Amino acid sequence: MDNIDTILFFVAVGLALSYAFANGLNDAANALATVVGTRVLSPAAAVILGGSMNLVGAVTGTAVAKTIGKGIVDPNYMTQAAVIAAILAAVVWVVFATRFGFPVSVSHSLVAGVMGAGVATAGLSRINDTVVIKVILALGFSPILGFTSAFVLMLILYWLFRNWNLSNANKLFSKLQILSAAFLSYSHGKNDAQNAIGIMALGWAVYSSQDVIVQPWMQISCGLAIGVGTALGGWRVINTLGSRVTKLNPASGFIANTAAAGVIEAASQIGLPVSTTHTSSSAIMGVGVTHGILAVRWNVIKGILGAWVITYPICAVLGWILAKILGIIF
Repeated sequence: MDNIDTILFFVAVGLALSYAFANGLNDAANALATVVGTRVLSPAAAVILGGSMNLVGAVTGTAVAKTIGKGIVDPNYMTQAAVIAAILAAVVWVVFATRFGFPVSVSHSLVAGVMGAGVATAGLSRINDTVVIKVILALGFSPILGFTSAFVLMLILYWLFRNWNLSNANKLFSKLQILSAAFLSYSHGKNDAQNAIGIMALGWAVYSSQDVIVQPWMQISCGLAIGVGTALGGWRVINTLGSRVTKLNPASGFIANTAAAGVIEAASQIGLPVSTTHTSSSAIMGVGVTHGILAVRWNVIKGILGAWVITYPICAVLGWILAKILGIIF
């Protein structure tokens, strides 16, 4: 290992932390959208809750990190320049999207960046097709499951509490919604924070010529970075999802959070990165549709979907281009 390798490794670590910070700016805000949209918590209280639970989630699992670190591309054929290119592609796109208030998928961004950089450096044959297909399917089915589970749970809740006084029901679910927001923030940290941890572990593997190993310092630093990002810049996305997609009350906010968190937690247990943005947005739509099709502001959804669709090709191409450029330089 020479000085250039060491410098590139620390650059990769810095970019991974920047990615985690950008995740806090964008994706982590999704976990807080409903609890702010229903006025159960102020934005300040919500970001404190979200930041702390993201940190807890980040240090309680490694399955997703291992998928990112060694499941998509064979790490033996990766270079530090390619690792940097993958992260940089995701960070550039997420920061750009956040600037305009688009809740794009940070998970999509990184997976596409890793694939693009991996193809540029190792070749298409070194991409693990089986894992990539599983990841893409998970990213595709998670919003469907989020929507469906939220819709069904909302209907069940209406039936169970059909004889309750509305004021009493709102008081109960205002308290429960705080717990569901904490659960969603925890599951987000356990899934999305693992993306940054996984790319950091990949960088360490390339640098040390060892296997991809998730270390505690990676989990803690990435968890803290997400928490800081959430505290400093999540309001734009909170505003988009919490108040512009559909009108929420404490009960529907509780169901949306619980449904999304359940889907994300299940994916984390089997090591599949999913999009908190997709899942949370779809769960909010699911509870909104129980009030009728017109209860969802579809023009806002259209804009969000547009940002989702272009994320994969943009980040893959960015990752490929940056890997080629950095490969020539280093």
